[in-house]
Amino acid sequence: MITAPEAISITRRLEFDAGHRIPNHDGQCRHLHGHRYAIEITLTGAMADHPGKADDGMVLDFGDIKRLATQHIVEPWDHAFLVAKEDAGLVDYLNSIPNHKTVMMECVPTVENLASTAFKILCPVFEQAFSGRLILSAVRLYETPNCWADVTHS
Repeated sequence: MITAPEAISITRRLEFDAGHRIPNHDGQCRHLHGHRYAIEITLTGAMADHPGKADDGMVLDFGDIKRLATQHIVEPWDHAFLVAKEDAGLVDYLNSIPNHKTVMMECVPTVENLASTAFKILCPVFEQAFSGRLILSAVRLYETPNCWADVTHS
């Protein structure tokens, strides 16, 4: 007989498009540009043992991950310009455009900072939604297919 492990990790991938710039970068990234970001959200928990129920054999329905991540990250950031509050000239310019979707960031919108921000936003969301029965163990954010940042639960 095979026994199930105590904890299993599952990952859901979502994509969104956003613009940004790295204001003090000494290369091309200082210019306004955009990316097709992909975010991978990994949750860890026990597999449900609920014979006859929809969630039997699951850590969590992938649709639940999609719903919460879309509400808190994808919808706010998709087709938005992610700008650091400190980037005053660009902030002023973006504020002059009527109905422009701008997301003000407390940090420079590098892939590392965006991944960290997403982790900090999502951690309490999943904690509250599932009463602590699973943890957000990692967020991986791809800026390009070859470049990404990982944030993990310590």
